[in-house]
Amino acid sequence: MGVTYKYFGAPDGATAARVPISMRPEELGGDELGMNGMFTKIKPETMAAMVLTGIEGVPLHKVPPLELVVLHPDYAVVRLPMTVVDPLRGIGEEAVGAAAFIWSTVPDRGGPRDAFNVYQLLHEWQDFSHRLHEAGHQAYCLVWP
Repeated sequence: MGVTYKYFGAPDGATAARVPISMRPEELGGDELGMNGMFTKIKPETMAAMVLTGIEGVPLHKVPPLELVVLHPDYAVVRLPMTVVDPLRGIGEEAVGAAAFIWSTVPDRGGPRDAFNVYQLLHEWQDFSHRLHEAGHQAYCLVWP
């Protein structure tokens, strides 16, 4: 069994901290935890590094750390900086394709990923970033085993 990551939007850290307890999207004023939420096995640190390095050209050692919102024995909630979410809204197909190719060549524990799968993932993230922006929310990630 691996760790599961659930990305969601919330207007502030206090609301995000209550999410693991309630898991009710209506409390957030959106559907980020419903059908349009994002369950994935991709760590938030990996997403941050991929977006900032692959799209923004930020050196890996300059990628900012994630902000811990809640640390509980059963789960954690972290906030992703908007510098990780916002760049996805403004890029086109060419940039998404280039970032997917770059990321597909970086080996992770499971080996390099297929560029098309990364491309699809980036499009999911792009849609997610638009929903967050429209709702005026920040990006958070619920992490649990």
